[in-house]
Amino acid sequence: MDLTTAFKQYWPLVALALWFGYKWWNARKVAGLLPELKQRGATLVDVRSAAEFASGHAPGTLNIPLRELGSRLGEIPRSSPVVLCCASGTRSGMAKMVLLKNGYSDVYNIGTWRTISG
Repeated sequence: MDLTTAFKQYWPLVALALWFGYKWWNARKVAGLLPELKQRGATLVDVRSAAEFASGHAPGTLNIPLRELGSRLGEIPRSSPVVLCCASGTRSGMAKMVLLKNGYSDVYNIGTWRTISG
C-alpha cells in the first residue's frame, strides 16, 4: 500500500490523532503560562455542569456551565486574562469561542480542570 492510498483510507484516524495531540499540546502550553496569568489576575472559569463541579474542582475557579455562559458574561472581567477548563477541553474550547466572539481578547483553554489543580 502506498502512502496516498494509506492516507485516503486512514485520514479520519490521522485527523483524530492530530486533534487530540493539539489539545494536549495546547493544555501544556497554557499550564506553563498559568503562574503568569494568575499573577496578572486571571479569572479561572470551569464550564462543566454544577453537578460535575460539585464532584470536584480546582480551587479558586468560578463555575459557569457552558449552557449558561452567554447569559452570565457579566461575571467575567474583560480587563484580565480568562482561563477556561472543563472535563476534557472540548466544552472549554467552545467557551473560548463564545468569549472571543463577545469581545474578550485574553482567553486561554487549559483543558481539564485537573491541570489547574496540579
